[in-house]
Amino acid sequence: MTVASSTDLSSLFTTPSVIGSTNSTGTSASATGTSAQSLSNTFLKLLVAQMNNQDPLNPVDNSQITSQMAQISTVTGISSLNSTVSQLVAGLQQSQAMQSTQLTGHTVLVPGSSLALASTSTSGSTQTMAAYGGFSLAQAADTVNVTVKDSTGATVRTISLGALGAGVQDFSWNGTTDSGTQAAAGSYSYSVSATANGQSVTSTAYTAQQVVGVAPQSDGSVQLLLSNGSQVGFGSIAQIM
Repeated sequence: MTVASSTDLSSLFTTPSVIGSTNSTGTSASATGTSAQSLSNTFLKLLVAQMNNQDPLNPVDNSQITSQMAQISTVTGISSLNSTVSQLVAGLQQSQAMQSTQLTGHTVLVPGSSLALASTSTSGSTQTMAAYGGFSLAQAADTVNVTVKDSTGATVRTISLGALGAGVQDFSWNGTTDSGTQAAAGSYSYSVSATANGQSVTSTAYTAQQVVGVAPQSDGSVQLLLSNGSQVGFGSIAQIM
């Protein structure tokens, strides 16, 4: 391998003592800056110093130099890739923040098993009540039942939803109990049981909550502020209702 064209670089490493100084500089550069250009420049300086100070009776093998050049090429490529990915992540976070602000006022399904029974309208002496919830099924089910319980754990209503497909499903409850009376407005909980061919199907419960605001985080992400006082990430939303 010929290094005659590297005279301007080799002038920095005329003695072994300079090589030690260069190593120190290289270490400092890698600690304070990890740009692809900085890594390449440091590598070239060290390579020229190595060639200038090699043992004439035991010169550096060409295969070793080729291997070193391949390694710095890989490192430089990874550094450039990291920079590109960082830019993509920043752009994605900005896009996600914009989307999140548009959810304010909307009802979303997020992990949880609570139901909020509330009045939706009043017609004369009749008051209409409703509560909304959801769940996801790991696979299609032949039979799906939702069991609603009050604060004491007593079963208030069992809702039969029949056969449903896999994925996210939603349901509503008008407040009617199993005995035919009207349940009082307030907080309830529910559980889901599903079977397929007599075998239990895995399910995950989701609670319906209204988005009341957005809270930006220091890492660039955002948290959604929900009507129940909790916060969730954008990725926790199973469905927008």
